[in-house]
Amino acid sequence: AQVGDRLQVFFLASRGGEMQFTMRLGGGHSGSRELEEAFQTGIPVSGKVTGEVKGGFSVTIGGQRAFCPYSQMDIRKVENAEDYLEKTLIFKIIEYGNQGRNIILSARAVREEQRQQEREALQQRLEEGMQISGVVTSIRDFGAFVDIGGVDGLIPLSELAWGQTDRVEDVLSRNQQVEVVIKRLDWESNKISLSLRDTLPNPWDSVLERYPVGSLCQGKVSRLAEFGAFVTLEPGIDGLLHISKLGAGRRIRHPREVVELGQTLTVKIESVDSTQKRIALVPEDFTPKENVAKEESMPLPTSKEPVSMGTLGDLLKKSQLAKKR
Repeated sequence: AQVGDRLQVFFLASRGGEMQFTMRLGGGHSGSRELEEAFQTGIPVSGKVTGEVKGGFSVTIGGQRAFCPYSQMDIRKVENAEDYLEKTLIFKIIEYGNQGRNIILSARAVREEQRQQEREALQQRLEEGMQISGVVTSIRDFGAFVDIGGVDGLIPLSELAWGQTDRVEDVLSRNQQVEVVIKRLDWESNKISLSLRDTLPNPWDSVLERYPVGSLCQGKVSRLAEFGAFVTLEPGIDGLLHISKLGAGRRIRHPREVVELGQTLTVKIESVDSTQKRIALVPEDFTPKENVAKEESMPLPTSKEPVSMGTLGDLLKKSQLAKKR
């Protein structure tokens, strides 16, 4: 601390006309009386995590042994106990019994008080649409939680990247520093929605340049529906092969009859709508039906060979029929 700094201190006692204050207890060899006072008054204590025991951690404070349950070590679930071993942390004594031989601590209580102060400051500063730095604190199946300076926000799976993402681990890792955009702030429900995708270039902004109508490109079948097959041309850019364009002229009931998931196809760009984010595709060898119909309606070429008059028997029959008439 420096001269002029503001500190939060706790009053201990008045001895010999001198008032004694402390920021925390536990340094050196604090006696049982000081620790009991800390329990009664809520003064935080400093302790070193010395080992992992059944149900939590052993902690040394002021030369005395104490216990911190897993649930009280952090505001988040303890995923790796080694992250806390041999570290000196600030705790509150939540139980003090048997003349100091049964002390239970909580680092979570201290951190929650700090977070509440940070949260109040963030409420004044954060706005929706703002880009902010954060640290990934937890990976879940549905997304990643990010500490943005005192509160946690969630990046859902759909906001991790422009393309389809099935596993958060493919994009982020725990303790990774990230830039995110605040999508939604709901302080009453304590829910903050974040987006990593919005910090990345939008592939649809230049889609017309990269996929001009009539051009050929390769893609992978990513989804099948009754009306057609979706083909991923690049992460975030999908096109649709409508069922009417599949089957090479043969009528099919479902795209799975001619294509399968994961299959790589060469397709032609039929149309692009960057506003609606839609690309229509056709097979590279697709021929429009109207062209087929024209070819089928064209007369057969005339033969230059002489037309046969038939056999002699045919000629006699024709002459007899003519006489009867």
